[in-house]
Amino acid sequence: MDVPCCLPLAERRVPAEAAAVLAPAFKALGDPVRLQLLSMIASAESGEICVCDLTPAFDLTGPTISHHLRTLREAGLVDAERRGTWVYYRARPGILRQLAALLTVAPAT
Repeated sequence: MDVPCCLPLAERRVPAEAAAVLAPAFKALGDPVRLQLLSMIASAESGEICVCDLTPAFDLTGPTISHHLRTLREAGLVDAERRGTWVYYRARPGILRQLAALLTVAPAT
């Protein structure tokens, strides 16, 4: 999903192709738990975090956390790697940069 994006939406209309690629990521981030999960993953000191460290941070069941993590994966926001019984997650910086660039607004002069 590291497709070249576009200028900030405040400067130019978002092309249909870019909107189709980026909309699922924005939709995935529309849930507070997924936004918190992505924040925890993206800010992990080692660049990745084990699901075993994510689950206790929420008052939710393991299957619910897994559902949210799968949604983030399917939206292209994170990658996952299974190591034994645990899954480790890391953010995909390319898509995060695209989302940030699209929402960039120049300061008022």
